[in-house]
Amino acid sequence: MIQPDADAAPDAIPDPATAWAERADEAARSVTHLFGQRLFFLPGTHIAATARPSGHIENLRRPWHYWWQAHYLDCLVDAGFRELGKAVRPPEKFDGAARPSAGQLASRLVTGIRLRNFLTFVNHYYDDMAWLALSTLRLERLAEESRRPSPRRQERIRKSLTLQFDSASTHDLGGGTFWSTKRDFKNTPATAPVALYYARTGNTAKAQALLDWLDARLFDPARGLYLDGIRIRSTGETVLEEAIYTYNQGPVLGALLELGGPDNLGRASTVVRAVAEHLTLPDAGGRKTGNSADPASDPTPSLLLRCDGTGDGGLFTGILTRYLALAANDERLPQDVRTTAAGLVTGTAGALWAGRRLIAAGEPLGRHGRAGEPVFSFEPRRPASDTYPPGAAVELSTQLQAWMALEAVASVAAASAAADSKSGTN
Repeated sequence: MIQPDADAAPDAIPDPATAWAERADEAARSVTHLFGQRLFFLPGTHIAATARPSGHIENLRRPWHYWWQAHYLDCLVDAGFRELGKAVRPPEKFDGAARPSAGQLASRLVTGIRLRNFLTFVNHYYDDMAWLALSTLRLERLAEESRRPSPRRQERIRKSLTLQFDSASTHDLGGGTFWSTKRDFKNTPATAPVALYYARTGNTAKAQALLDWLDARLFDPARGLYLDGIRIRSTGETVLEEAIYTYNQGPVLGALLELGGPDNLGRASTVVRAVAEHLTLPDAGGRKTGNSADPASDPTPSLLLRCDGTGDGGLFTGILTRYLALAANDERLPQDVRTTAAGLVTGTAGALWAGRRLIAAGEPLGRHGRAGEPVFSFEPRRPASDTYPPGAAVELSTQLQAWMALEAVASVAAASAAADSKSGTN
């Protein structure tokens, strides 16, 4: 087991695929130990606190972040697939043989989300529901590969959420998906993950129609990226919201890759190159983080994705890394695009890993997490000792972001190792 030691010598680091898998496990243990708890102390449930340090009652009084839990579920599914041992190591639970597997925690989390959301998976925001739909689809695949399917529950979730997406994806404004039940805003954050959901559930015509609408109404050809959305005022007038967010590019990229075809793959390449050009930044000293398993030892320049602070923004860049990893591993894309996507993921994850700090036994976080486990910064250019010093409250969103980035680079490194093995390269 790799211990988190930012000063470790390069020769103490194993091969990149193993190193990144171990680091993803470190993040998984840190987040589940620090934030995970039963819902209302009920057996068979799991939920994540939105901030630590905090108590059970205090967390129940805080705002309900449905979509943070959906991405927590996605991260647990990532860890669950690695537990199957199909990449760079034999089957092994991420948290030890005596602890629940990632898949078991994920299943309990689905139960916790439903109970906490007043016995339903439906809420007022279609993008929230789309994120949960995507993560439960992946959980279903994990359950099938683990030979523990629960088809009845998954069928109920899929039917319930599909009805919501069908009702939100209307001909108003020529297409697209509404953001919320207020139905006054059609945007990329809802339309893109719904398109990806349709693509993954076999409704390719609807998925392509949503992508075509995004291309026609919200794609900015000058920058090669997708704008935020179109708001409908009470007068019927429409207003284009021109903000560009990192996470909006991710599910569009995922849907383009899922549907495939020359046009979609060409647009996917455009998005990856545009992300590298417009959504990256150098580190504080003008140097950029390296690409190796030990970023501090590699002078090779790579790009850092910009991050968007805390709160909801603390998830944004992590979401983008998830889909950039798919691009990095997609052999249908040009090699330069795949290399760029891999560099974006590896550079960002490497910077977050290098900037971690370890929980001290005497600090308040030690009441929830374990001493020696990492806390990650929400800004790759600043260490966690600066952004989250001992005594500071730590938000779930930012820790999920780092975990997502580490899972993304672990998948890229595993795919690279598998390709090298297949080709006979050492």
